[in-house]
Amino acid sequence: MNFSLARRVETNVDVTPLIDIIFQLVLFFMVSTNFVTSPGIEVDLPRSSSQTVLREKQEVKLWITEDGAVALDETVVSWSELGAALKTKSREAPDTLVIIKADQAVGHGRVVAIMDLARSVGLDRLAIATEANGPEGGGQQNASEAP
Repeated sequence: MNFSLARRVETNVDVTPLIDIIFQLVLFFMVSTNFVTSPGIEVDLPRSSSQTVLREKQEVKLWITEDGAVALDETVVSWSELGAALKTKSREAPDTLVIIKADQAVGHGRVVAIMDLARSVGLDRLAIATEANGPEGGGQQNASEAP
């Protein structure tokens, strides 16, 4: 028996095109990613050790900045506009959750006045947003519902 050794054909895989495609995908995703993580209204939320995070389908976010300006869903509004907008939200969905994101420098009276305004138009579900305290918090925003 004569077994002859067949010559193996060596195959080379050129990975250069694959590397080019991967590099282009990485560039595409880097450029197309939206890096904005928070709205344009800057408030320094008070710290809390609570880890309760509320998410609702029907919610209204109120920001109160350090200088006392009020923004409803990222739109700065006056006191009368705020009352009218909250009344409209109350008529549309009376079980709407109102999340108040007040700067920690804002006076307690200002927050209470806004809570009273919301309750006077029929929005009884109120929450005050805080930032989680501690190493596991990492700037996560919490909201605990007020009774």
